[in-house]
Amino acid sequence: MTTVILALIIGALFGFVLDRVGAANPQFIIKMLNLTNLHLAKAILLAIGVGSILMFGGQMLGLVDVGHMSVKTAYVGVIVGGALLGIGWAVSGFCPGTGVAAAATGRKDALFFIAGGLLGAAAYMATYPSVKAMGLLEPIAGGKVTLGTVPGSKYEGLTSLPGDILGIVLGIVFIVVAFALPDRLVGAPEGDTQPAE
Repeated sequence: MTTVILALIIGALFGFVLDRVGAANPQFIIKMLNLTNLHLAKAILLAIGVGSILMFGGQMLGLVDVGHMSVKTAYVGVIVGGALLGIGWAVSGFCPGTGVAAAATGRKDALFFIAGGLLGAAAYMATYPSVKAMGLLEPIAGGKVTLGTVPGSKYEGLTSLPGDILGIVLGIVFIVVAFALPDRLVGAPEGDTQPAE
């Protein structure tokens, strides 16, 4: 029961942060995806970088038990599913997490997004045998594999590089990119208007 309560508290805090950085607003997401406002992308990159450093640094210091690390199986369907998720994200302005956070703020369009996601999950369950028969769920790159080798974990590494160090270095790279990324890659600064002719 304590685990459920802790999960609810952490989920509520995560949703609050998503809302505060604008991730629950589909207009912010669409502007990020069309590269006209990258503030949200910068926040995401910063969060991934800090999280990576904390997790892998914690593992090196013995504060995080690598036995709790979970690596999902890599298979072709992940690429197909990722493409479908990206298309849905661009069309709706929501991803699963931001859709729930937006619904919690009272956005009715987010409720339709959640309903569509549940229908999609039901359709996947109904067609699972045929999806499996297509070979989309066959493991690739060794299945459950990490980029680097993490001591004490049960997962193979694609390289012999130390996974903890690699995770920290990649975290630093994400933070540097977050600060180096311009506010936009396309379009004029927001608020700038062109003079009438």
